[in-house]
Parts: sequence; C-alpha cells; structure tokens
Amino acid sequence: MAALKIAHVALDVPLEDAFDFRVPEGLEARRGSLVVVPFGRAKKVGVVVGLAARSEIPSERLRSIESLVDDVPALDERELGLMEFCARYYLRPLGEAIGAALPSRLRQVRRRVIAAGETAATAAPEPRDAPRLTGEQEEAIRICMRRPGEFHPVLLQGVTGSGKTEVYLRLVAETLARGRQALFLVPEIGLTPQFEAQVRSRFAGAALVAAHSHLNEGERARAWLAAQSGSARLVLGTRLAVLTPFRDLGLIVVDEEHDPSYKQQEGLRYSARDVAVLRAQRLGIAVVLGSATPSLESYANALENRYALAKLTHRASSAAAMPRVRMVDTRADRPHEGLTFALLEAIRARMKAGEQSLVFVNRRGFSPVLFCRACSWHSSCSRCSANLVLHRADSELRCHHCGHRERIPAACPNCGGIDLAPVGHGTQRLEEALREALPGARIARVDRDTTARRGALRGVLDDVRAGNVDVLVGTQMLAKGHDYPNLTLVGVVGADAALFSADFRASERLFSQLVQVSGRAGRGERPGEVLIQTDFVEHPLYAAVALQDYDRFAAAALEERRIAGFPPFSHLALLRAESKRAGEAQSFLKVAARNARRLAARAARADIEVFDPVAAALERKAGFERAQLMLRSRRRGAMQPFLAEWKQSLGALGARHVRWAIDVDPQEM
Repeated sequence: MAALKIAHVALDVPLEDAFDFRVPEGLEARRGSLVVVPFGRAKKVGVVVGLAARSEIPSERLRSIESLVDDVPALDERELGLMEFCARYYLRPLGEAIGAALPSRLRQVRRRVIAAGETAATAAPEPRDAPRLTGEQEEAIRICMRRPGEFHPVLLQGVTGSGKTEVYLRLVAETLARGRQALFLVPEIGLTPQFEAQVRSRFAGAALVAAHSHLNEGERARAWLAAQSGSARLVLGTRLAVLTPFRDLGLIVVDEEHDPSYKQQEGLRYSARDVAVLRAQRLGIAVVLGSATPSLESYANALENRYALAKLTHRASSAAAMPRVRMVDTRADRPHEGLTFALLEAIRARMKAGEQSLVFVNRRGFSPVLFCRACSWHSSCSRCSANLVLHRADSELRCHHCGHRERIPAACPNCGGIDLAPVGHGTQRLEEALREALPGARIARVDRDTTARRGALRGVLDDVRAGNVDVLVGTQMLAKGHDYPNLTLVGVVGADAALFSADFRASERLFSQLVQVSGRAGRGERPGEVLIQTDFVEHPLYAAVALQDYDRFAAAALEERRIAGFPPFSHLALLRAESKRAGEAQSFLKVAARNARRLAARAARADIEVFDPVAAALERKAGFERAQLMLRSRRRGAMQPFLAEWKQSLGALGARHVRWAIDVDPQEM
C-alpha cells in the first residue's frame, strides 16, 4: 500500500493559513502547484504550500485533491516566500496573500485555457530617440548601477521636471540589455498610459505588459503569465503589480514613492513600496525609489545611509526654470465662486499669450455640501458621518464614501424652506465659474467622474498636448507624472482645509501635493507661475513650498516627528473595528486594549505602548460605526511578535457582531 501523502493547500478564504488534502497516487503535486480541491459543497483553486506524510486531521475526514491546474506553472520558492512574508508581517491568512497576487481568472475552477506564451529573446530592443543626459542624470545612473548583482536601494530625489523618467528609462534599457526583466510601479492607473507610450516609443517592439485593476480579468491573467514565463520583459503597473511573479527580475522602480496609494486599505493591507524593497533585498537587485518629495521614512533611510541618495536639483531642460510660487491673500482678494480676481487675470493673460492653465482643487463634484440658510440643515449621508456632495450636472447628492445617491431636494427636508445654497467648491462648480468668467475658453475637467469611462483620461490629456484646451480643472489625478510644455500657470484652490488636520502626516502630504502640482507649470521654454489662494499667507508650510526647498521642510518635519515619537522614529499598528450596533466597536476595543496591556506586562514588553480607543476619522461608514486603537513601539523587532500573539488572543474575545483587522504600518489614521 502506498504511503500517505498530505498536501497543505492555501485557499483564499478568511479562516486559516492552509487546509490538508490527500494527494492521490500518480498526481505530481509539489510546493507551489495550483490544484483544484473540494471545499464544502463547491470546488476551489488553491496553492500547495507544503507536503507531509501525516496530518492531524483523521484519515476518514481527509478529502483528496481533484486535479492539478495544468495551464499555470507552479509558483517558485521566491514568490511563495514573498507571499508567506506578507501574510506573517501584515497578519493575514496565507491564502489571502496568495489570492491578492493571483488574478481571479486563474483561480476559477472552470475557465478557458490561457496560454503562457514563449520566453522572449534575451536581447533588448535597440533604444532610440534618447535625449542627451545632464551631468546630474549621469551621476544618478552611476549611483543606481553602482552595485550590480547586489541588493542596492536608491532614493532618487529630483525636483519636478528634472528628468527622473529618463533615468528610469536608461536603467530599464540596461536591465533589458542584460536579458533580465524590470518592474515599474506607478501610484495611479492614470499614469500608466503616458509611461507606456514613452516606453513603446523608446524601445520599438519592447515586450511590455500592464498590470492594474482597470484591466479585465483575462488581460490581467495573460499579463501575469507573461511575466511569470519571462515573455514579458517589462511590467508596468500599480501596487498589485508588486506581487507579480517573474522568471528573472533584475530591477524594480517605484515612481512617486511617497504616494499613499501604494498602501492597500482593505484585506491584505500591504505597502507596495515596502514590499518592493523587501523583494529587491531577497533577489539581490537594485530598487529605485523616485520622488520630488520623498516620504519622510525613505528620506530618513537615505540620511542614515540605509539607502543610497541620488539628487537631481535642476530641471532637465536648460530653458526650463522652476516656477515662481506666490500666495494670493483671500482675505483681501475675496474669491467669487472660488476664484480670486488675481487668478482670473492670470488665466486671461495666459490665454492671450496662447498658453495653458491648470486650476487645481482636490474635491470633485459641484459643492461639498448643500445648506439651508433658514434652519442650517445640511446634506448629510444617512449611512456615513459625512456630507452628501452636490453633483449638479447629474441632479443628485452623492456620498463619496459609501456611494449612496439621492435626488436634490426641491425644498429643505427639515423646515420646508427653498433657500438651499451650495457651500464650498468642487471641480464641477469651478468649471462652471470659469466658463462664466472666461467666455469662449476651452475648458476641460479631469476628475473621477469625467474619467470613469475607459480611455476618457487619455483623450483629455491628448487634447491638452494638442493645444485644444486652454484651462484644465482637476483633482490630484493631474498633480503628478504629466508633462505639458505649454502649461505655464497653476492655480490652487482650497488648500487651507488640509492645514489643521489631526493626522500627523497631513502637513507632509499637503507639502508634497502642492510641490507636485506646482511642478506642472513651466516645464517647457516658457516660465511658469503658481498661485495658491489662502487665508494664511504667512504659514511656514506655504513658505517652504514657495522656496521649493524639500530638505528644509523635511528637516523640520523630522524633528517634529522625533519629538512626538511618530514614524520613522517609531512603528505603529492600528486595530480597526466596526459594527452596525451602537457602541459595540468601542466596547470591543476597550477589551482589546486591556488584553494588550496584560500581554505586554506579562512578557515585560515595556517598549509596547497601548493607546486608548478613539472614533475613526470617518466615524460612520455604510451603516457601520468605526473606531480604532493604536499601538506604538520604538522597535519593529518588538512589535511584530507581540502583534502575532495579540491577534491570536483577539480571536477568543467572541465579538460576533464586530468586524476587526490589524493594520500594520498604517497610512490613514
């Protein structure tokens, strides 16, 4: 009788790391193999993560693997090891980590066979149309290539327009020439078409695939298999692409590495930037983190020589200077419909000169809230502790958190009055105000509403480059990564709202956002100007933006973080909880806090600090009341084993009506 052979199979279910199945005689399952297994009354695709000769499950209860998934090669040890690390570090089931990496089409039991493709030739396409490098770019490339064949993290800090993309392209060309693959990460899907076009024009016939959530499942599965087989030489994508398997990865580039979009906010709450650095370390390759405004964590790593630092302090074009930044005092120049006289006059001057302008406001819709002047009623969401945003073009009020929509009321629901007024300014309202103030102007709006249709964003941006747009109105989708040589003016509306946030990262993010959007101006031969409308013209943050001095801002911000004990001088974790029952999330967190303090005291972990529970920034969302509990430690080595032990104890608290999760290294507080 043949010896019993057991496979531990990870499944994308929120239960445990792996389930035991009997391996039928003659089935060649190995670690990393994709297999079809019975699960309850259904069948699922899982990944074999281990093999054994025995199981703790009684033999009569063991079910057998039904078949191998033969059109998807087994995951190799490097990929499995990365997923196992992510599961351990971010405290999630291994099956969930594998599920985040594996396209859903490949996890379908019944589907059409998807061909992996043949491995491409190792020779890279001949690069063409490469501009001449500046001295700073040459030095940056030298720093990035200083240690071939070794783990080499580099922070590429370059002012906007300094040619970071050209440095990336040269590094990619060198990697492809060595017959290896490259991974290029961008924070937002809107940035991928532009870079993809640049790569295809530079490397004719380059074997490039994109990986992001706007692809259909078949496209994503084919891209995944092409990278795994080696037929794709360059993968360009958003945060999910960092978990893509490669045959021979030789370089990782993380563009706009400071961007909070790299942090996943649900399920496996991983940071793609941090996983990229870990992956490069495990493979012994270079990872380049690029930004005009690096995250304070990355900047501190560079100051402490954990990362190499390459700087680009001037714009790549000798004719392109950094834009002039000045504040418009809105206490003296009172805005009409959100726009000051100074900003409108500046736009008119640019139109007369045949130049383009960008009006930036980080709020879509017509107005943040509808307000009754008679009784002070305001449009609020019944499911969230947030206002319903007025979208006048669609004649509706909309919640940007849970998606709830309702028609605009003809009269106040509270007092019946008809004096309802929009308060505040979104992209729709600014677009309307600009059309009224600038008759005949060609105005285009770019936000999530106007770019929801596939290809819509590319169409608008093509019109901008063709000179068919005079004024762009947009949100943070336009703040980074785009290059418009004829755009010479940027106007910023509503920046003051972020000055007084309770989030300790608020000033860092506002500084970064303002520097990034300022960098859209004056990238060609014509000088650029930036006007920031504000009630606080003397605020130190605005002064730092006007000077374009990141190093001075970062030094002050790091000192504040050091005194307060926030990252990068400590490590944080949040226990997030939510319940539809009033007070239940807070009650659960109070018990969890007592539990954490007992564990810390019992193990003499004096460096684990447990805070009291507080309401979440958005206290109610989609009908759930939300709260959070913060833990802090000066040492990551102390935090990780404590969190694993604490998580096990939380499962025994029996909070049946509470959904909870631990967020390691949170970005949203």
